[in-house]
Amino acid sequence: MKRSTTFVAPAAAAAVLLGLTACTGAPPGGGSADGGDQSSIRYLVEQPEDPAVLETLEAHIADFEESEGIDVELEAMPQENMRTVLQTQLQSGEGPDVFSWGSGPGYAGALAEAGLLYDLTDAYEEYDWPIYDFAKERVTFDGKIVGVPGEMETIGLFYNKDIFDELGIEQPQDLGDLEDAAQAIADSGIVPIGVSDQEGWQGGHLLSMALSSKVGSDGVDALLAGEESWDSPAVVESLRLWEEWNEAGYLPPFPTSLSYDNANAQFYSGEIAILPTGSWLVSGIDENADFEVGYIPFPAEDGPGIFTGGLGSGPYISANTDKVDAALQFVDFLVSEEHGRWTVENIGSIPPYPVDTEGVDASPLFAQVLEDTSKFSGGTGDFGVNIDVLASDTFNETMWNGLQAILSGQATAEEVAADLEAAAQS
Repeated sequence: MKRSTTFVAPAAAAAVLLGLTACTGAPPGGGSADGGDQSSIRYLVEQPEDPAVLETLEAHIADFEESEGIDVELEAMPQENMRTVLQTQLQSGEGPDVFSWGSGPGYAGALAEAGLLYDLTDAYEEYDWPIYDFAKERVTFDGKIVGVPGEMETIGLFYNKDIFDELGIEQPQDLGDLEDAAQAIADSGIVPIGVSDQEGWQGGHLLSMALSSKVGSDGVDALLAGEESWDSPAVVESLRLWEEWNEAGYLPPFPTSLSYDNANAQFYSGEIAILPTGSWLVSGIDENADFEVGYIPFPAEDGPGIFTGGLGSGPYISANTDKVDAALQFVDFLVSEEHGRWTVENIGSIPPYPVDTEGVDASPLFAQVLEDTSKFSGGTGDFGVNIDVLASDTFNETMWNGLQAILSGQATAEEVAADLEAAAQS
Protein backbone atom coordinates (compact mmCIF):
# COMPACT_ATOMS: atom_id res chain seq x y z
CA MET A 1 0.00 0.00 0.00
CA LYS A 2 1.16 3.50 -0.80
CA ARG A 3 0.61 6.36 1.60
CA SER A 4 0.59 10.02 0.71
CA THR A 5 0.70 12.41 3.67
CA THR A 6 1.84 15.62 2.11
CA PHE A 7 0.11 17.89 4.62
CA VAL A 8 1.44 18.91 8.01
CA ALA A 9 -1.79 19.03 9.97
CA PRO A 10 -3.21 20.61 12.99
CA ALA A 11 -5.73 18.06 14.19
CA ALA A 12 -9.23 18.29 12.86
CA ALA A 13 -12.44 18.04 14.82
CA ALA A 14 -12.90 14.60 13.55
CA ALA A 15 -9.67 12.84 13.04
CA VAL A 16 -8.98 9.88 10.81
CA LEU A 17 -10.30 7.48 13.40
CA LEU A 18 -13.76 8.87 12.74
CA GLY A 19 -13.49 7.75 9.17
CA LEU A 20 -12.52 4.22 9.99
CA THR A 21 -15.95 3.11 11.09
CA ALA A 22 -17.85 2.41 7.93
CA CYS A 23 -20.10 -0.13 6.21
CA THR A 24 -19.40 -3.23 4.22
CA GLY A 25 -20.41 -3.91 0.69
CA ALA A 26 -19.59 -5.61 -2.55
CA PRO A 27 -20.72 -4.53 -5.99
CA PRO A 28 -24.53 -4.89 -6.01
CA GLY A 29 -25.50 -6.74 -9.11
CA GLY A 30 -23.22 -5.10 -11.56
CA GLY A 31 -19.88 -3.43 -11.76
CA SER A 32 -18.44 -0.13 -12.63
CA ALA A 33 -20.05 1.22 -15.74
CA ASP A 34 -16.83 2.76 -17.00
CA GLY A 35 -14.75 -0.39 -16.62
CA GLY A 36 -11.78 1.33 -15.04
CA ASP A 37 -8.76 -0.45 -13.63
CA GLN A 38 -10.05 -2.19 -10.51
CA SER A 39 -6.62 -3.17 -9.17
CA SER A 40 -6.06 0.04 -7.17
CA ILE A 41 -7.99 2.86 -5.51
CA ARG A 42 -7.22 6.12 -3.72
CA TYR A 43 -8.55 6.52 -0.17
CA LEU A 44 -8.53 9.97 1.42
CA VAL A 45 -8.97 10.38 5.18
CA GLU A 46 -8.83 13.27 7.61
CA GLN A 47 -5.41 13.80 9.16
CA PRO A 48 -5.27 12.08 12.55
CA GLU A 49 -4.20 13.80 15.74
CA ASP A 50 -1.71 11.00 16.31
CA PRO A 51 0.37 10.16 13.19
CA ALA A 52 0.76 6.61 14.49
CA VAL A 53 -2.92 6.04 13.68
CA LEU A 54 -2.08 6.14 9.98
CA GLU A 55 0.51 3.43 10.44
CA THR A 56 -2.00 1.32 12.35
CA LEU A 57 -4.55 1.84 9.59
CA GLU A 58 -2.02 0.95 6.92
CA ALA A 59 -1.30 -2.36 8.58
CA HIS A 60 -5.02 -3.10 8.83
CA ILE A 61 -5.71 -2.18 5.21
CA ALA A 62 -2.88 -4.50 4.17
CA ASP A 63 -5.15 -7.41 5.17
CA PHE A 64 -7.72 -6.18 2.65
CA GLU A 65 -5.09 -5.71 -0.04
CA GLU A 66 -3.78 -9.23 0.42
CA SER A 67 -7.25 -10.76 0.45
CA GLU A 68 -8.75 -8.87 -2.47
CA GLY A 69 -5.72 -8.03 -4.60
CA ILE A 70 -6.58 -4.34 -4.63
CA ASP A 71 -3.91 -1.75 -3.82
CA VAL A 72 -5.09 1.11 -1.60
CA GLU A 73 -3.25 4.42 -1.81
CA LEU A 74 -3.88 6.04 1.56
CA GLU A 75 -3.83 9.84 1.65
CA ALA A 76 -4.38 12.18 4.62
CA MET A 77 -5.42 15.81 4.72
CA PRO A 78 -6.43 18.21 7.51
CA GLN A 79 -10.20 18.59 7.72
CA GLU A 80 -10.04 22.34 7.21
CA ASN A 81 -8.13 21.74 3.95
CA MET A 82 -10.61 19.09 2.86
CA ARG A 83 -13.50 21.53 3.27
CA THR A 84 -11.72 23.83 0.84
CA VAL A 85 -10.48 21.46 -1.86
CA LEU A 86 -12.50 18.24 -1.74
CA GLN A 87 -15.51 19.42 -3.74
CA THR A 88 -13.26 20.97 -6.36
CA GLN A 89 -11.28 17.73 -6.69
CA LEU A 90 -14.41 15.63 -6.99
CA GLN A 91 -15.91 17.93 -9.63
CA SER A 92 -12.73 17.86 -11.69
CA GLY A 93 -12.48 14.08 -11.62
CA GLU A 94 -9.13 14.32 -9.82
CA GLY A 95 -10.50 13.36 -6.43
CA PRO A 96 -10.14 10.11 -4.48
CA ASP A 97 -12.23 7.03 -5.26
CA VAL A 98 -13.21 6.59 -1.60
CA PHE A 99 -12.97 9.28 1.04
CA SER A 100 -13.85 9.89 4.67
CA TRP A 101 -16.25 12.76 5.32
CA GLY A 102 -18.91 13.95 7.73
CA SER A 103 -22.63 13.21 7.61
CA GLY A 104 -25.59 15.58 7.67
CA PRO A 105 -26.63 18.45 5.37
CA GLY A 106 -23.53 20.57 5.92
CA TYR A 107 -21.15 17.79 4.90
CA ALA A 108 -22.47 14.85 2.89
CA GLY A 109 -25.60 16.79 2.00
CA ALA A 110 -23.66 19.52 0.22
CA LEU A 111 -21.75 16.97 -1.87
CA ALA A 112 -24.92 15.03 -2.62
CA GLU A 113 -26.68 18.18 -3.80
CA ALA A 114 -23.77 18.77 -6.18
CA GLY A 115 -24.13 15.23 -7.58
CA LEU A 116 -20.69 14.17 -6.38
CA LEU A 117 -21.57 11.06 -4.33
CA TYR A 118 -22.20 7.53 -5.60
CA ASP A 119 -25.67 6.22 -4.69
CA LEU A 120 -25.31 3.32 -2.24
CA THR A 121 -29.05 2.62 -1.83
CA ASP A 122 -28.98 -0.66 -3.76
CA ALA A 123 -25.82 -1.79 -1.98
CA TYR A 124 -27.46 -1.22 1.41
CA GLU A 125 -30.47 -3.30 0.39
CA GLU A 126 -28.58 -6.11 -1.26
CA TYR A 127 -25.98 -6.58 1.46
CA ASP A 128 -28.20 -5.72 4.42
CA TRP A 129 -25.65 -3.48 6.11
CA PRO A 130 -26.62 -3.28 9.79
CA ILE A 131 -26.29 0.49 10.23
CA TYR A 132 -28.49 1.92 12.96
CA ASP A 133 -31.53 3.63 11.44
CA PHE A 134 -30.86 6.96 13.14
CA ALA A 135 -27.34 6.96 11.69
CA LYS A 136 -28.46 5.97 8.20
CA GLU A 137 -30.83 8.94 8.17
CA ARG A 138 -27.82 11.27 8.43
CA VAL A 139 -26.50 10.08 5.04
CA THR A 140 -29.84 9.94 3.24
CA PHE A 141 -30.77 12.80 0.91
CA ASP A 142 -33.67 12.93 -1.55
CA GLY A 143 -34.38 9.29 -0.80
CA LYS A 144 -30.86 8.13 -1.68
CA ILE A 145 -28.33 6.68 0.77
CA VAL A 146 -25.06 8.25 -0.33
CA GLY A 147 -22.55 7.07 2.25
CA VAL A 148 -21.79 5.32 5.49
CA PRO A 149 -21.96 7.36 8.71
CA GLY A 150 -18.88 7.44 10.89
CA GLU A 151 -18.24 6.60 14.51
CA MET A 152 -20.65 7.42 17.27
CA GLU A 153 -19.25 10.14 19.46
CA THR A 154 -20.15 12.42 22.31
CA ILE A 155 -19.00 15.94 23.14
CA GLY A 156 -18.54 17.11 26.70
CA LEU A 157 -15.95 18.19 29.25
CA PHE A 158 -12.81 16.24 30.17
CA TYR A 159 -11.32 17.33 33.48
CA ASN A 160 -8.09 16.71 35.38
CA LYS A 161 -9.09 14.85 38.55
CA ASP A 162 -5.72 15.53 40.19
CA ILE A 163 -6.24 19.29 39.94
CA PHE A 164 -9.79 18.98 41.21
CA ASP A 165 -8.65 16.85 44.15
CA GLU A 166 -5.78 19.19 45.03
CA LEU A 167 -8.15 22.15 45.11
CA GLY A 168 -10.90 20.26 46.92
CA ILE A 169 -13.34 20.56 44.00
CA GLU A 170 -16.07 17.97 43.51
CA GLN A 171 -17.32 16.93 40.07
CA PRO A 172 -19.72 19.68 38.93
CA GLN A 173 -23.38 18.71 39.16
CA ASP A 174 -24.81 21.85 37.55
CA LEU A 175 -23.73 25.03 35.82
CA GLY A 176 -23.23 26.89 39.08
CA ASP A 177 -20.86 24.18 40.29
CA LEU A 178 -18.86 24.49 37.07
CA GLU A 179 -18.56 28.25 37.44
CA ASP A 180 -17.46 27.88 41.07
CA ALA A 181 -14.87 25.31 39.99
CA ALA A 182 -13.62 27.60 37.22
CA GLN A 183 -13.17 30.46 39.66
CA ALA A 184 -11.26 28.30 42.14
CA ILE A 185 -9.02 26.98 39.39
CA ALA A 186 -8.37 30.47 38.02
CA ASP A 187 -7.44 31.64 41.53
CA SER A 188 -4.83 28.86 41.66
CA GLY A 189 -3.12 30.14 38.52
CA ILE A 190 -4.27 27.35 36.19
CA VAL A 191 -6.38 27.94 33.08
CA PRO A 192 -9.84 26.63 34.00
CA ILE A 193 -11.44 25.76 30.63
CA GLY A 194 -9.21 25.16 27.63
CA VAL A 195 -11.28 26.66 24.84
CA SER A 196 -9.36 26.74 21.56
CA ASP A 197 -10.86 28.32 18.45
CA GLN A 198 -8.03 29.14 16.11
CA GLU A 199 -9.41 26.80 13.46
CA GLY A 200 -12.99 28.00 13.96
CA TRP A 201 -14.97 24.76 13.98
CA GLN A 202 -14.63 24.42 17.75
CA GLY A 203 -17.11 27.25 18.18
CA GLY A 204 -19.86 24.99 16.86
CA HIS A 205 -19.14 22.54 19.65
CA LEU A 206 -19.20 25.29 22.26
CA LEU A 207 -22.67 26.43 21.21
CA SER A 208 -23.91 22.85 20.71
CA MET A 209 -22.91 21.83 24.25
CA ALA A 210 -24.29 24.86 26.06
CA LEU A 211 -27.49 25.01 24.04
CA SER A 212 -28.21 21.25 24.19
CA SER A 213 -27.97 21.21 27.96
CA LYS A 214 -30.11 24.34 28.19
CA VAL A 215 -33.02 23.33 25.94
CA GLY A 216 -32.52 19.57 25.41
CA SER A 217 -32.42 17.73 22.10
CA ASP A 218 -36.03 18.63 21.31
CA GLY A 219 -35.23 22.30 21.73
CA VAL A 220 -32.27 22.16 19.36
CA ASP A 221 -34.31 20.12 16.87
CA ALA A 222 -36.97 22.84 16.95
CA LEU A 223 -34.33 25.45 16.14
CA LEU A 224 -32.94 23.42 13.26
CA ALA A 225 -36.45 22.82 11.92
CA GLY A 226 -37.23 26.54 11.95
CA GLU A 227 -39.87 26.16 14.64
CA GLU A 228 -37.91 28.40 17.01
CA SER A 229 -35.80 31.45 16.32
CA TRP A 230 -32.02 31.52 16.56
CA ASP A 231 -32.20 34.95 18.19
CA SER A 232 -34.33 33.55 21.02
CA PRO A 233 -33.31 34.12 24.65
CA ALA A 234 -32.05 30.53 25.00
CA VAL A 235 -29.59 30.94 22.14
CA VAL A 236 -28.48 34.38 23.30
CA GLU A 237 -27.87 33.10 26.82
CA SER A 238 -25.90 30.10 25.53
CA LEU A 239 -23.68 32.42 23.50
CA ARG A 240 -23.39 34.97 26.29
CA LEU A 241 -22.11 32.30 28.65
CA TRP A 242 -18.91 31.98 26.59
CA GLU A 243 -18.69 35.76 26.30
CA GLU A 244 -18.91 36.19 30.07
CA TRP A 245 -16.54 33.32 30.85
CA ASN A 246 -13.99 34.79 28.49
CA GLU A 247 -14.27 38.17 30.24
CA ALA A 248 -14.03 36.48 33.66
CA GLY A 249 -10.71 34.83 32.80
CA TYR A 250 -12.06 31.27 32.78
CA LEU A 251 -10.71 30.69 29.24
CA PRO A 252 -7.18 30.99 27.83
CA PRO A 253 -6.04 34.59 27.25
CA PHE A 254 -6.57 34.47 23.47
CA PRO A 255 -8.83 31.51 22.54
CA THR A 256 -8.88 32.37 18.84
CA SER A 257 -5.07 32.18 18.76
CA LEU A 258 -4.97 28.78 20.48
CA SER A 259 -5.02 25.77 18.16
CA TYR A 260 -6.85 22.56 18.92
CA ASP A 261 -3.59 20.60 19.13
CA ASN A 262 -1.99 23.10 21.51
CA ALA A 263 -5.00 23.13 23.80
CA ASN A 264 -4.83 19.34 24.00
CA ALA A 265 -1.10 19.51 24.76
CA GLN A 266 -1.70 22.02 27.54
CA PHE A 267 -4.35 19.76 29.03
CA TYR A 268 -1.92 16.82 28.98
CA SER A 269 0.74 18.95 30.68
CA GLY A 270 -1.61 20.14 33.43
CA GLU A 271 -1.71 23.77 32.28
CA ILE A 272 -5.44 23.47 31.56
CA ALA A 273 -7.87 21.82 33.98
CA ILE A 274 -10.97 21.28 31.81
CA LEU A 275 -11.01 20.50 28.09
CA PRO A 276 -14.22 20.88 26.06
CA THR A 277 -14.06 18.38 23.19
CA GLY A 278 -15.29 14.99 22.05
CA SER A 279 -14.92 11.32 22.84
CA TRP A 280 -12.62 10.88 19.83
CA LEU A 281 -9.83 12.24 22.06
CA VAL A 282 -10.04 9.36 24.57
CA SER A 283 -7.21 7.38 22.99
CA GLY A 284 -5.01 10.48 23.00
CA ILE A 285 -5.80 11.15 26.64
CA ASP A 286 -5.09 7.56 27.60
CA GLU A 287 -1.74 7.78 25.86
CA ASN A 288 -0.61 11.25 26.94
CA ALA A 289 -2.16 12.13 30.31
CA ASP A 290 -0.34 10.86 33.41
CA PHE A 291 -3.29 11.75 35.65
CA GLU A 292 -6.82 10.44 36.05
CA VAL A 293 -9.37 12.10 33.80
CA GLY A 294 -13.11 12.49 34.27
CA TYR A 295 -15.64 13.09 31.49
CA ILE A 296 -18.98 14.80 32.05
CA PRO A 297 -21.70 16.47 29.98
CA PHE A 298 -21.80 20.23 29.80
CA PRO A 299 -23.88 21.05 32.89
CA ALA A 300 -27.35 22.59 32.82
CA GLU A 301 -28.52 25.30 35.18
CA ASP A 302 -30.59 22.80 37.16
CA GLY A 303 -28.66 19.55 36.76
CA PRO A 304 -25.80 17.62 35.18
CA GLY A 305 -26.88 18.36 31.60
CA ILE A 306 -26.63 16.04 28.61
CA PHE A 307 -23.83 14.95 26.32
CA THR A 308 -23.97 16.26 22.79
CA GLY A 309 -24.15 13.18 20.58
CA GLY A 310 -23.26 12.78 16.97
CA LEU A 311 -21.54 10.86 14.23
CA GLY A 312 -18.03 11.26 12.95
CA SER A 313 -16.72 10.86 9.42
CA GLY A 314 -17.37 7.76 7.36
CA PRO A 315 -16.62 6.55 3.83
CA TYR A 316 -18.19 7.81 0.63
CA ILE A 317 -17.55 6.87 -2.98
CA SER A 318 -17.01 9.51 -5.63
CA ALA A 319 -19.75 9.62 -8.25
CA ASN A 320 -17.04 10.18 -10.86
CA THR A 321 -14.88 7.18 -10.08
CA ASP A 322 -14.47 4.52 -12.75
CA LYS A 323 -13.46 2.03 -10.04
CA VAL A 324 -16.84 1.36 -8.47
CA ASP A 325 -16.29 -2.39 -8.08
CA ALA A 326 -13.04 -1.96 -6.18
CA ALA A 327 -14.41 0.96 -4.17
CA LEU A 328 -17.45 -1.03 -3.05
CA GLN A 329 -15.27 -3.96 -2.07
CA PHE A 330 -13.21 -1.64 0.09
CA VAL A 331 -16.25 -0.05 1.71
CA ASP A 332 -17.50 -3.58 2.34
CA PHE A 333 -14.30 -4.31 4.21
CA LEU A 334 -14.67 -1.15 6.26
CA VAL A 335 -18.12 -2.12 7.51
CA SER A 336 -17.56 -5.68 8.52
CA GLU A 337 -18.02 -6.97 12.05
CA GLU A 338 -14.30 -7.69 12.11
CA HIS A 339 -13.40 -4.14 11.14
CA GLY A 340 -15.85 -2.73 13.68
CA ARG A 341 -14.22 -4.65 16.51
CA TRP A 342 -10.79 -3.66 15.19
CA THR A 343 -11.69 0.03 15.46
CA VAL A 344 -12.87 -0.44 19.04
CA GLU A 345 -9.77 -2.36 20.08
CA ASN A 346 -7.12 -0.41 18.20
CA ILE A 347 -8.20 3.20 17.93
CA GLY A 348 -10.98 3.57 20.46
CA SER A 349 -13.76 4.45 18.03
CA ILE A 350 -17.28 3.05 18.04
CA PRO A 351 -18.96 2.15 14.74
CA PRO A 352 -22.63 2.94 14.00
CA TYR A 353 -23.65 -0.70 13.93
CA PRO A 354 -23.68 -3.54 16.46
CA VAL A 355 -20.26 -4.86 17.47
CA ASP A 356 -19.49 -7.52 20.04
CA THR A 357 -17.19 -5.81 22.55
CA GLU A 358 -16.99 -8.71 25.00
CA GLY A 359 -13.42 -9.14 26.18
CA VAL A 360 -12.25 -5.76 24.87
CA ASP A 361 -9.52 -4.35 27.11
CA ALA A 362 -10.82 -0.83 27.64
CA SER A 363 -9.49 1.94 29.85
CA PRO A 364 -11.95 3.28 32.45
CA LEU A 365 -12.43 6.40 30.32
CA PHE A 366 -13.16 4.44 27.15
CA ALA A 367 -15.42 2.05 29.07
CA GLN A 368 -17.49 5.07 30.10
CA VAL A 369 -17.71 6.24 26.49
CA LEU A 370 -18.81 2.75 25.41
CA GLU A 371 -21.58 2.88 27.99
CA ASP A 372 -22.62 6.41 26.99
CA THR A 373 -22.77 5.61 23.28
CA SER A 374 -24.69 2.38 23.89
CA LYS A 375 -27.46 4.57 25.33
CA PHE A 376 -27.16 6.85 22.32
CA SER A 377 -27.50 3.99 19.82
CA GLY A 378 -30.25 2.35 21.84
CA GLY A 379 -32.35 5.48 21.92
CA THR A 380 -32.40 5.71 25.71
CA GLY A 381 -31.70 8.95 27.50
CA ASP A 382 -31.42 12.39 25.93
CA PHE A 383 -28.47 13.39 23.79
CA GLY A 384 -27.86 16.84 22.46
CA VAL A 385 -27.17 17.77 18.87
CA ASN A 386 -23.89 18.69 17.19
CA ILE A 387 -25.31 21.63 15.25
CA ASP A 388 -22.78 21.83 12.44
CA VAL A 389 -23.58 18.29 11.29
CA LEU A 390 -27.22 19.17 10.65
CA ALA A 391 -26.96 22.80 9.55
CA SER A 392 -26.15 24.28 6.16
CA ASP A 393 -22.72 25.50 5.09
CA THR A 394 -23.96 29.09 5.24
CA PHE A 395 -25.24 28.67 8.78
CA ASN A 396 -22.08 26.89 9.91
CA GLU A 397 -19.81 29.61 8.56
CA THR A 398 -21.93 32.20 10.37
CA MET A 399 -21.78 30.20 13.60
CA TRP A 400 -18.04 29.58 13.45
CA ASN A 401 -17.26 33.19 12.56
CA GLY A 402 -19.69 34.43 15.21
CA LEU A 403 -18.11 32.44 18.04
CA GLN A 404 -14.68 33.65 17.00
CA ALA A 405 -16.01 37.21 17.07
CA ILE A 406 -17.42 36.69 20.57
CA LEU A 407 -14.18 35.16 21.86
CA SER A 408 -12.13 38.01 20.40
CA GLY A 409 -14.42 40.74 21.73
CA GLN A 410 -15.59 41.84 18.29
CA ALA A 411 -19.28 40.94 18.65
CA THR A 412 -21.86 40.45 21.37
CA ALA A 413 -24.03 37.41 21.94
CA GLU A 414 -27.08 39.34 20.73
CA GLU A 415 -25.36 40.33 17.49
CA VAL A 416 -24.24 36.78 16.73
CA ALA A 417 -27.69 35.37 17.52
CA ALA A 418 -29.22 37.84 15.07
CA ASP A 419 -26.71 36.76 12.42
CA LEU A 420 -27.57 33.10 13.06
CA GLU A 421 -31.27 33.79 12.56
CA ALA A 422 -30.54 35.62 9.32
CA ALA A 423 -28.40 32.70 8.10
CA ALA A 424 -31.12 30.22 9.02
CA GLN A 425 -33.63 32.21 6.96
CA SER A 426 -31.37 32.60 3.94
